[in-house]
Order: sequence, then structure tokens, then C-alpha cells
Amino acid sequence: MIFIGFGFLMTFLKRYGFSSVGLNLLLAAFALQWGLLMQGLWHLDADGKIRVDVFKMINADFSTATVLISFGAVLGKTSPVQLLIMTILEITIFGINEHLVANVLGANDVGASMIIHAFGAYFGLAVARVLYRPALRDHENNGSVYHSDLFAMIGTVFLWMFWPSFNSAIANPGADQLMAVTNTYFSLAACVLSAYAISSLVEHKGKLDMVHIQNATLAGGVAVGTCADMNIGPFGAMLIGFVAGIISTLGFKFLSPILASHLGIQDTCGVHNLHGMPGILGGIAGIVAVAMGKKNGSAAMQACALASSLGFALVGGAITGLIMKLPFWGQPPDQNCFDDSIYWETRLLTLLHYIFQLWLLF
Repeated sequence: MIFIGFGFLMTFLKRYGFSSVGLNLLLAAFALQWGLLMQGLWHLDADGKIRVDVFKMINADFSTATVLISFGAVLGKTSPVQLLIMTILEITIFGINEHLVANVLGANDVGASMIIHAFGAYFGLAVARVLYRPALRDHENNGSVYHSDLFAMIGTVFLWMFWPSFNSAIANPGADQLMAVTNTYFSLAACVLSAYAISSLVEHKGKLDMVHIQNATLAGGVAVGTCADMNIGPFGAMLIGFVAGIISTLGFKFLSPILASHLGIQDTCGVHNLHGMPGILGGIAGIVAVAMGKKNGSAAMQACALASSLGFALVGGAITGLIMKLPFWGQPPDQNCFDDSIYWETRLLTLLHYIFQLWLLF
């Protein structure tokens, strides 16, 4: 999911495919190591050493997912050095928030709707707001073509297939883990139906928008994360997924243009619609589920966990954005944004593009 799912989901930009997959690999490899270290500092052994086990490696994967979500908000507008700086700072802040939510507040968030998805999305949006550049609005390279959308669907299908394993990875083995898998499965399935239906309703002549299908079909996996191991039943899981598909699709259609034009937030991948709003929905669903006795815990602590994740994300993202804005990190000029050629050898890129187009025709 980390390397293929996130990487290929971002290949929708017509001239940024190398960077989408290549920088995703770079950030993920670095974040896995840094995340293991940062989270290990909160769980030192009695002898002061960091013990490495499968559970800690999974948590390092989780922290990596947070960075890649934020990466989606600033895709095409930042240099590799800026992104590495963001990775260092974000995982450090993530480790603090994760410790607070899981160990201090004792909140339930097995699929990490709050501490990964909502946190990563709003962290990235805060960074994007600080790095806002008016000249990038309606940039000629900030768009897709037929084959780039096709590659992005590889990421979508891969993420959709393996999302149940993501939400159940740290659940208690046995009944809880099985429940996390089934709840995620039902939520994803319902989400696909609502995403397709709403996309057809809001688009011209009832056609489907590939942006909606690439992203909103995954929102159910995000939204059910907090409740994944709770006894909410198939109906509860499907209800969460159905609502997530609706708000995600409507977000792509109506909210993203408003954020860009009125708030100066250029969200390249639409992480607010795929991770941000569904993450908040998941947090709210967790509050309701705990209040209804579907899982041991405190609804008040669940609410505090959601507030903590959003607060750390917005403040931490703004500070990180200010640091990334310093001139010596090599931010790409406006005319080279969303373009591989500034960081990659692309001599054959144009030729291959035309060959691929001809291949599609025949």
C-alpha cells in the first residue's frame, strides 16, 4: 500500500509520473526509518534501548502513511529536499500526537482515521496554505491525460484491495481482527456505490469523473478506521462508507475549488476530500460508537483525540510550512512545477508519450 498504492495513485498528473512514484519511494524509505526511531523513543525498554519488532515496524508504516498523505497536498510544488524536511518534522510531531492519543488519552483508533488520515491531511493542507503561490492556479501541467489516469487507477485498486489489512493490522488477534477486516470490507463496498452514484449525478450528462472514482471510492476505508474493531455490525459499517463516499465526491466537485480560490489552499491530490473529511467522519463515528457501548472507552477521550490530532496537524503543519518556505531548500520555480524535467532525466519522455498514444489508438 505504501509503495504501490500511494505511489501510483499520485501518477494522475500528466508530466509528473516519475516524481510521483520516485519521490514516494524516497520519502517512504526515509520515513520508515525515522518513524521507527521517533516512535521507539516513546517506548524504550528498561535498559534504554529501542526494541524492534513487527508491531513497531507496522507503526512505522503508519507514520509513513501520514507523510505520504501530506505529500499529496503539495505534490508538484516542492523540491525533494523540502519534502525530506517535511518528513522529519511531521513524523516527530506525529509521534507526540500518537503517544498522547493512544497512551495518555487511551482513545480507540485502530484504523487511524484520526491520527493518520485526519492528521496527515490537515498537516498537508496547512503546509500548502503557507506555501501558496497564486501563479500556480490553473497551471497548464496541473492536470491529467488518459494514460496518466489509467496508471492512477492501479493505485486505487491496489489500495482498495488491501485496505482491510491496513485497518486490522494492529487489532487484537482473533475476533477483533476479523471484525476490523469485515467492517472495512463492507464500508469500502458501500462507499464505491455512493461515489459512483454521486459522481454521475453531479457531472455533465450523468457521466463519471475519473478523479471521483480514483479517490472517493477509498473514503469508506478511511472513515471506518476508528470503528473498524468495534461491534457496529454490517449496517453500521456500510452506513459510514456510504456517507463517506458522498462527502468525498461532493468535496472534489464543490469544496476543492472553493479552498483554492478563497482560502489559498492548493490541494493537488484532494487529500482533504479523501483523508481529511472522511477522517473527521471516522472520528465522529468513533465517538458515537463508544458512547453507544460498542467498545470500552470514553466518548470524551475520543473527542479529545480528534481535537488533538487536528490541533497538532494545523499548528505543526503551519510551522513546518514556514520552515519549508526558507529560500535555500530549492523550491522549484512556478514554470517548472508539476514537471518531472526539473529533477529527472526525461529526454525520451516526449517520444514515449507519443508512442503510448499511438499504441492506445490501435
